[in-house]
Amino acid sequence: MKFSLIICTYLRAEPLVLLLNSVKEQTKYPDEILVIDGSTNQNTELILSDNQFDHLNYYSVPPQHRGLTKQRNFGLDQVASSSDIVAFLDDDTKLSPTYFEELINTFAADETISGVGGVAVNENRWSITVPDKEYDANRYFQFEGFVYKEGQRNVVRNYLGLNSNVGPGRIPEYSHGKTCGFPLTGRIYEVDLLVGMSFAFRKRVFDSLRFSTYFEGYGLYEDADFSIRALQFGKNVINTKVQLNHYHHPSGRPNSYKYGKMVVRNGWYVWRTKNPKPTFIHQLKWHTITLLLTGIRFSNTLTSSSKKEALTEAIGRTVGWWSLWFKRPY
Repeated sequence: MKFSLIICTYLRAEPLVLLLNSVKEQTKYPDEILVIDGSTNQNTELILSDNQFDHLNYYSVPPQHRGLTKQRNFGLDQVASSSDIVAFLDDDTKLSPTYFEELINTFAADETISGVGGVAVNENRWSITVPDKEYDANRYFQFEGFVYKEGQRNVVRNYLGLNSNVGPGRIPEYSHGKTCGFPLTGRIYEVDLLVGMSFAFRKRVFDSLRFSTYFEGYGLYEDADFSIRALQFGKNVINTKVQLNHYHHPSGRPNSYKYGKMVVRNGWYVWRTKNPKPTFIHQLKWHTITLLLTGIRFSNTLTSSSKKEALTEAIGRTVGWWSLWFKRPY
C-alpha cells in the first residue's frame, strides 16, 4: 500500500522537526509527506530548509486557508492520486519506530476497516488490576484485566448515574463518552471516534468526504465529526500497537474562554451529527452533563493551580451553553 502523511502545523517549528526525525526512523516510510504550514512567520520554512527529509513537500498556505480544518482539506487536495492511505499527525507528536508498519498492516488485514487510530503511550493511565483487590466502580473502570482511575468529572458522573453506557471510543445517545482510551493490550478495538492527533483513512473516504467547514480556527472536535461521518464507508478502529507520544505543545492554542465556548458548541454539533433526533431523556442528559462539567470547572478556580484558566474556561462554557438557545450550530 502506498500512503501519504499530512502534517498541519502552526507556529511549532521545533516540535515539527522532532516529529519528522521520528518519521525518519520508521520501519516503513511514507511515500510522501505534506507539511501544511499556517504560521504567520517563516520559522517553519527556515528550519525545514536546514533539515532535509525524503519525500517532503512543504506548503505555506495563505491566510484564507489557515486553521486546522482548512489546512487539512488543503493538504488533501495535494495528495498523490496513487496513494491508498492518507494519515494525519499532530505536529507535537513523536512516533514509535513501528508506527507506520503497524498502521498499514491494520488496513491490509481487513478490507472493512476504513479508519485507524493510534495510542499516545505517554498519556496512557491504565494499569494491570491487582488480584483480589476490590475497586470502587464509581472511581475505577476495569477492562480486560486492566484498571483506569477515573478523573473528578467522571467520578461525579458515575455517582449521579450520568456515566457513559457504552465502551471507550463509542458515543452514547446523549454523547459525553468515556475518555479513558484503551490499555496497551496489543489488540484492535472497534470505535466510533478517532483522535486527530493520530488517525488515518483509506483515500476512498477522502474522495467522498472532507473535513467540515463548520470547524474553523483551532477546529476542536473536527476529528470526531469526521470520524462519525466516515463510518458510512466501514469500521473505525484503534490499534494499540500503533503507538506515539503526544506532548500538547502550548503554542497555537486558543485562550481558555474561546476553548470553553468551543467545548460546548462544537460538542453539541458533534452530538447532533451522531444523533440528529435525540429523545427528551437524551437531551436532558446532554444538557445536565454539560452544566455539571461547567460547574466542576468553576469549582477548579478554588482547587486548581491554574485558577484564571479554569475561571475563563468555565465562563466560556457558560456563554456557549446559553448561546445554544439563541443560535445553534448547524
